[in-house]
Order: sequence, then C-alpha cells, then structure tokens
Amino acid sequence: MTPLPTPRGALTPNRPLSDLTWLRVGGPADWLFQPADEADLATFLAALDPAVPVFPIGVGSNLIVRDGGIRAVVIRLGRGFNGIVVEGDLVTAGAAALDAHVAKRAAEAGLDLTFLRTIPGSIGGAVRMNAGCYGSYVSDALVEIRLVTRIGEVQTVPAAALNLRYRQSDLPEGAVVLSATFRAAPGDPAELEARMADQIAKRDASQPTKDRSAGSTFRNPLGRSSTGTADDTHELKAWKVIDDAGMRGARLGGAQMSPMHSNFLINAGGATAADLENLGEDVRKKVFLSSGITLEWEIMRVGEFLQD
Repeated sequence: MTPLPTPRGALTPNRPLSDLTWLRVGGPADWLFQPADEADLATFLAALDPAVPVFPIGVGSNLIVRDGGIRAVVIRLGRGFNGIVVEGDLVTAGAAALDAHVAKRAAEAGLDLTFLRTIPGSIGGAVRMNAGCYGSYVSDALVEIRLVTRIGEVQTVPAAALNLRYRQSDLPEGAVVLSATFRAAPGDPAELEARMADQIAKRDASQPTKDRSAGSTFRNPLGRSSTGTADDTHELKAWKVIDDAGMRGARLGGAQMSPMHSNFLINAGGATAADLENLGEDVRKKVFLSSGITLEWEIMRVGEFLQD
C-alpha cells in the first residue's frame, strides 16, 4: 500500500463506511481522512501520491457504498467545515453544513433558501448534485464555491463554471468542496418558517422519513412526444412508472421499494448493498419492460462488489 502523508486530522485505515451512510450498508475504505481544517486538507492532498484516488463524502444521504468497499482515500469533512455566515443577501455555508440548517439560519435572517429545508444531506453534496425541491435548485441561488483541488490548490469557482444541471455538475475530478455562497431573496422570517413547517409536514405525510432510505432512488424520466421522441418539456414521475410496473413494495433480501412511496429504496432490515442495488436494477428492468422507459439512478453507487 502506498505510504500516505501524515496529517493533523484523523487518518484511519480500513474504515468501515456503513455507519456513515443513511442506508447503513457498505464495506471499508482503504483510508478515511477527516481533516483538522482547510490547511490540513490542502497540505495532505498536495503531498498525496497523484496515483491514489480520493473520494469525498458528505453525510451519506444519497449514497450506496458497495459491500467490497472503496479503494481510495475517502474524505469526510467535520465540524470545522459547517459554519454558516450571513452578510446582506449572501449566505455562505461550509460544505459540511446540513442543508436544513442552512435553510433555517437563512430564514432567521429574513432570507429565502427554504427549498433546502427538506433536502437530505449537506451543502457539499447539494452543490455536486445541484439539489433541488419545489421547483428551485442550487443553481438558482448559487454565486460561487470554494474548493480544494486534487493537488491541494484552494480555488474560488463561480457557479457558471460548474455547468449545473439536473442532478449534475462539472466539479473537477478529485476536488473537495469547502463552502458555497448563495444569494437569497428577502422574506419575512415568520412566513419563511411557516412555509418550511408546511413543507416538512407534507414530506412526512408522503415519504418514508422514518425508514432507512437515501431519498429518491431514480431521476424523474422525460416523457415522450407524439412521435415517440424524448420530450424535454414533459417530465414523468418515477414513482408512477414504478407503480405501473407493479414494483411498489417489491423486496429482495433486506431491501424494499417503499410501500409508502415507490421511488424510495429502503433498508427494511439486514439489507446488503448488493440487495439494494440489485433490487434497484430489477425495478429498472421491470419499468423498461412495462413502459419502454429507462430509469436513471439518482442515488450514487460507488466502490467494489464483494468477491466470493
């Protein structure tokens, strides 16, 4: 194994990742690095052999780590990276700040980032995935981000350079997001708080928030025009095509498509990463046979399959 630099933060070999993901599955990372601060992270990456891959994770809310684990240095930012600062109409949040906390802090200051309130996860992941809810996306409010590149250079990158689009961005390979700055519209704090409370109530009434899930499993597919070609203006609902294929509540091992919301893949008890991913692939096959639609994963799946 390639020798690694010695950082000030915690560097743990063969660290199981299952307890760091919402689905509670997955094998070990070769190394888990939890940097002490920004300088520690930048110095570590600058000294790390360029041949060693790195993989940043947030709070694991949109992630399946496969049972064989990840052959990389997994980087997880902690408390030193979760600050939230409000200046005028700008909100700057550390990459480890939870989306919900950013929404609430902004609302207290009379700024509207309420769309973040029900998005699971942290700001770094929200930027990477251009997260959105209720018709608003990170791209609508993002001004710029700060990141550290794979070779340890700290850079400020304008939002326009990230090519933010539906659940995707063009972050440099191996880069770690440090913070993000948003420009938010003004709003009455009480009204913003009431709106977020309503959003939470609606979410809890329609989604399995008490179960172990990773949020929406598949992206909403595009519809079809009358000629049978893809229609970018007509978005279908993934849950509806899953229902139509008869896969609501389907099970495989400890994995299940939630009976409450069929686009939520849940660990119903004792699931392996293979159970979850294989059930998702079964759903994709059944939906294709039923409707001709190919569902695309929204949950990120990383790592290696467990070898027999």
